[in-house]
Amino acid sequence: MLAYFRCLFFFFFFPSVLVAQTNSFPQINPENITIIRDNWGVPHIYAPTDAEVAYGLAWAHAEDDFHTIQEPLLAVRGELSKIQGKDGALMDAVCFLVDARKVVNEQYDTTFSPQFKKVLNGYVQGINAYAKAHPKEILLKNTFPVTEKDIITGYVMTMTFMTNVHYDLIRIFDNTISNQEIATHGRGSNAIVLSPKKSKDGSTFLVANSHQPLRGMAAWYEVHLNSEEGWNFLGGTFAGGVTPFLGTNEHLGWAHTVNYADFHDVYQLEMHPKNKLQYRYDGMWKTLEKKVLKLKVKVGPIRIPIKRTFYQSVYGPTIKNKDGFYALRFPSNMRIGGAEQWYHMNKSTSYEEFMEAMELQELPNNNTLYADKEGNIMFLGNGLFADRNPNYNWGDLVLPGDTSATFWSADTFMPMDSLILLKNPACGYFFNMNHTPFNCTCEAENPAPSDFNPTIGYLRGNTARSLQFMDLMEDYDKMSYADLKKVKYDSKFTFPLYTHTIENLDLIRHLDAIKYPDIADVIQKITAWDGSTDVENREASIMSLAIQFILQKLLKDGTIDKRNNPSEKVYADALRFAKKHLLKHFGTIDIPLGKLQVHVRGDQSFGIWGLPDVLTTMYTEAYKDGTYQSFMGESYILLATYKDGQVSNIETINCYGASNRPDSPHYTDQMELFVNKKLKPMSLDRKVVEEHAVRVYYPGE
Repeated sequence: MLAYFRCLFFFFFFPSVLVAQTNSFPQINPENITIIRDNWGVPHIYAPTDAEVAYGLAWAHAEDDFHTIQEPLLAVRGELSKIQGKDGALMDAVCFLVDARKVVNEQYDTTFSPQFKKVLNGYVQGINAYAKAHPKEILLKNTFPVTEKDIITGYVMTMTFMTNVHYDLIRIFDNTISNQEIATHGRGSNAIVLSPKKSKDGSTFLVANSHQPLRGMAAWYEVHLNSEEGWNFLGGTFAGGVTPFLGTNEHLGWAHTVNYADFHDVYQLEMHPKNKLQYRYDGMWKTLEKKVLKLKVKVGPIRIPIKRTFYQSVYGPTIKNKDGFYALRFPSNMRIGGAEQWYHMNKSTSYEEFMEAMELQELPNNNTLYADKEGNIMFLGNGLFADRNPNYNWGDLVLPGDTSATFWSADTFMPMDSLILLKNPACGYFFNMNHTPFNCTCEAENPAPSDFNPTIGYLRGNTARSLQFMDLMEDYDKMSYADLKKVKYDSKFTFPLYTHTIENLDLIRHLDAIKYPDIADVIQKITAWDGSTDVENREASIMSLAIQFILQKLLKDGTIDKRNNPSEKVYADALRFAKKHLLKHFGTIDIPLGKLQVHVRGDQSFGIWGLPDVLTTMYTEAYKDGTYQSFMGESYILLATYKDGQVSNIETINCYGASNRPDSPHYTDQMELFVNKKLKPMSLDRKVVEEHAVRVYYPGE
């Protein structure tokens, strides 16, 4: 499963590189900042200015998870391998290839507004102050202090992986780039917005329902920020995030879902027959720039120095494998303003202001689904898409790397009016479950692929989640809030069985029990299965193990990133694996899913619902005593209701709790609600927050 975990690890994180602190801004007085911890431990941060609020965010997040915040900081410096060994070395190498520091140095002064530079500085002051006050928590000497450019370097590098460049990097490293299809995975999130046209009481609804790793750098952190300069936002962020990335303010809110359009290109270089580092380009020979990565990798109690050589061509980062030299080109390391765009999105008070923020076009990918207090809803198939030469098939795995005809400029990204952008459909809803944006609302109002530039490479397929959602929506002319929750928490597979990774999964329900007498009993159970993946369902235990077997086989065969149609024999073997496992560890093939799958942290353990690509998605990994533990899927969930010109209701849940410190009372206190498909009430109103305050203090108090 190593390659799979690599992909997940790279998917979302926000690191920084550490150098000397800048002194061009006034020192923030932490006594101006009030942190209110509610009964769930969620920090509500109040201050006169946005910069002071950012200081409070850095401090509060460090109080809850300073260890994780430091890991990406070290990765960008090429020093995570000193702490995590081989796994850290892999991340160090990828960070080195991205070379985000160069573009940050080139663009920083002209990209960011003076106001946002103050916000960045406030965050930097906060994280440096925490490090200074807690030196024993620092993982590696000389890590602190950090600067604003370090934070933005981390954003740029992370944006690169948000567009899934890591899939191609791994395939190049593994010498498999030429014989696999481009990944079109169905992992990543659900999002739903309903306008008053679709709701029974005239409300507008937002469902932000991401599917992220439950632990580590890409896990969500919930926070509420409130300044006297008009910043009042509740939502989720990651380690090193200066703002929340999704959520709601008192006027509007949004969710993101990962999209899988064609964001990046791979080129095979034509090398000189004698001069080994020269490559042909427009009939001339150019010389690759050599880049040497030096690491010290922890192996047991010592650190072993290693060295790896990479290259730079006109296209971008270039890697040599046994088949030749391959170059990558991608837009996500060409713009650095994503952090400020999210800041303006946080502070928008209307649809018009929100769209002004989106038109900055600094976020390289992710669908955006929007709702507001005026009843507006919107869908945007967002991304930075190069203006590519139409004479080439950009969907090809590998493009010719010997001509400027396949080179595209960072100055020619397609404008917003070239993207899928829809507002207020007559049927009253938008949705996305990491499937094609050409299916984002009711059939009559969906956009037509022929209206968009084909080189964008928007996805064309559906996920099982999207199919199930469409089936469920047929039962509702209008929806109440309870109806919406019921759909959001649906845990059934649609039939015929299908996932975007395993297209012919339904074959497992049609195996002949007579042909396979040794597994006739499990075949009969799967044949009778109703598709439910609730914790009580007993057939789902067999299906969970069968999917584990199939995914591991595909990973072992090196084909996880292509559409697969496993043979009948593979499905029979998968059911044999499931039967053997259940009999060995539980003495029967008839156990509820919640006995096999657990959601565990510390001394808390609960049965957990869900399988890959049901609406309540959950991925699990081997744990102990034959059980499997959750590690990715449903994580931070936010539902917001807008009515009568205001946000009238907010409910959220995080998969574990507000703190990652085992000694905190908020390390596990949201788990029981989470597994029971319940949410906790939240508020943007300070009076309500103070009514539920458990602790009120300023940073450092």
